[in-house]
Amino acid sequence: MSTAATRPLNVILIGFMGCGKTTVGNLLARQLGFQFLDTDQLIVKKAKRPIPVIFEQEGEAGFRALESAILDDLTDCDRSVIATGGGIVTVPENVPKLRQLGLVIWLNPPEDVLYQRIIRNHDRPLVRTENPRQTVHDLLTIRRPLYSNAAHLDVDVSDVTPDEAAYGLAESVRVFFTAPLSPCDTGS
Repeated sequence: MSTAATRPLNVILIGFMGCGKTTVGNLLARQLGFQFLDTDQLIVKKAKRPIPVIFEQEGEAGFRALESAILDDLTDCDRSVIATGGGIVTVPENVPKLRQLGLVIWLNPPEDVLYQRIIRNHDRPLVRTENPRQTVHDLLTIRRPLYSNAAHLDVDVSDVTPDEAAYGLAESVRVFFTAPLSPCDTGS
């Protein structure tokens, strides 16, 4: 039987854009003494182009292929908090990879909170659609079951500060990594 000691000590944050993966992830990494990685930043570095240019030149399929390749590059990663792009779960092959990397936490604030955060950031492509509110709703409707399927833990941190969220998540992470490893933890 596997033990918690054989499990990679990583925390993978998933969720919709604006849920706080980068903000909370940086703070959580500091709380745990882990490094912080962001898959979007790793994609930009590998492709040597900004994400909007990748989408423009290669479409979403090209971007998702790069995202999956970055996920493959992280297989030997340990003691990291990894913030992922909001659509990483839309590629079914990515889900077992995420779960094998470590503890997958879905930051899951209510739709209204997400929309208010997204609409304030004019760099987000969603705010440039004809009806950004409907776009957010439609994407969330599709992605919620995907996030739920991928996550070990589903957390709404919208009612606490990022520091409080990181503190609470750090406690959950410590409990997770001291528990025995079960076959469903690895996506097996």
